[in-house]
Amino acid sequence: MSTNRPTSEPTRTRASTEEQSGVRRDRERPAVPDRLPHPVVDNHCHLDIADGEWLETREAIDLAVSVNVTRIVQIGCDLPGARWAVAAAEEHPELIAGVALHPNEAPKVDDLDAAMAEIEALAGAHDRVRAVGETGLDHFRTGEEGRPAQRESFRRHIDLAKRLDKTLVIHDRDAHDEVLEVLDEEGVPERWVMHCFSGDRDFARACLDRGAHLSFAGTITFKNADPIRAALAATPLDRILVETDAPYLTPTPFRGRPNASYLVPLTVRAMAEVRGDELEGLCHAIDVNTERAFGGAW
Repeated sequence: MSTNRPTSEPTRTRASTEEQSGVRRDRERPAVPDRLPHPVVDNHCHLDIADGEWLETREAIDLAVSVNVTRIVQIGCDLPGARWAVAAAEEHPELIAGVALHPNEAPKVDDLDAAMAEIEALAGAHDRVRAVGETGLDHFRTGEEGRPAQRESFRRHIDLAKRLDKTLVIHDRDAHDEVLEVLDEEGVPERWVMHCFSGDRDFARACLDRGAHLSFAGTITFKNADPIRAALAATPLDRILVETDAPYLTPTPFRGRPNASYLVPLTVRAMAEVRGDELEGLCHAIDVNTERAFGGAW
């Protein structure tokens, strides 16, 4: 069991998929890629979610710093994860935190009022919490019966981000139109990020028109990701962010292995190639954009 958590709470794992399938995946740690020419930020990471014996928090941060991924936004997806994110951000100066109920967690909550009260308390009491998220809608893992709870949770998180002047971080899976519908009904906060952007060029334009920063992950390196690459190519340089969503979405050629922030250079180099950008200039833009998106330097 990993000991990533700064508290005594156990780290969540995702070994169940492998156990259920009976397939032994490759766990060999990918080699450290070449250092980026300018610092960038991994704006969406789950250091508390282990994938077997992987990386401890300090080791994960130090490896990232070694390749010029100098800061990380740690995202909590449920109440234990939100508590951990706050504690980790207070312990490690490279981190800031986001706290929320993930849209797939929201339908499982027995008392949404109580859960949101704790999320609000964590977000309001700690200056290391810069984001409310990830929240949003997921029509892939949550069926019709859970979607009203998702929408209600999403609305409450939007309201919280606006009241506390925090960045809203949105998870959207197979729910593009519905996400925009809720945002239009509630009104967007001053700063918001479409995490792990998964739409096409038209959806990118709709998000950008509403003031979003678009965050791109290792998915842009996947063979079937032409629509996402087209969206990336069409996104203005001053609205682009990069993330891992670690331990998920590991970029090619290591897809299927656990992800970590030190692999961000693989994604950034692929982004530069897709866009035709000079690498150092893209890195500089991502760094500046991330500070703007999350309310300043840390």
